[in-house]
Amino acid sequence: MTAYSLSKSRFFEGVWEGVIAGESDDSPKPSVDVRVHDQPVSDIALEPLQDPASWLLKIPVPANMIADGVHTFVISETTLGQALGDFSIIAGEAAGEDIRAEMSLLRAELDMLKRSFRRHCRETA
Repeated sequence: MTAYSLSKSRFFEGVWEGVIAGESDDSPKPSVDVRVHDQPVSDIALEPLQDPASWLLKIPVPANMIADGVHTFVISETTLGQALGDFSIIAGEAAGEDIRAEMSLLRAELDMLKRSFRRHCRETA
C-alpha cells in the first residue's frame, strides 16, 4: 500500500491547488475525493507533474460555498481511506470564527470516519 502526502501550493481565482506526492517513484495515481458538508465536490482535476509520483490537485470552490459561515473541504484518498488534508473558507462575521472552523473540521473528519467504518463493516460482513 502506498501512502500519499499533500502540500498546498496556492489558492487563486477560486481554485485551491496542492501537490500530492507518493512515497515512492512507482506510486500509482491516487483516487481523490473532496467533500464539503459531507457532499462531494465535482470537477476536481489531478494532473501529473514532471517529478515521479507527483500530481497537481486542483479543486474549484463552488460558488454556493462562498457564503456566510465556515465551509471545510476535506481531501482524502479513497482507495486507502487516507485523509490527505483540508482547507476552510470563512466568510461573514469574524467573531468566534476560529472555534467554528475547528468544529467544522471535526464534523467533516467524523463524517469521513463514519463512511470508512461503514465501508469496513460492509466489506467484512
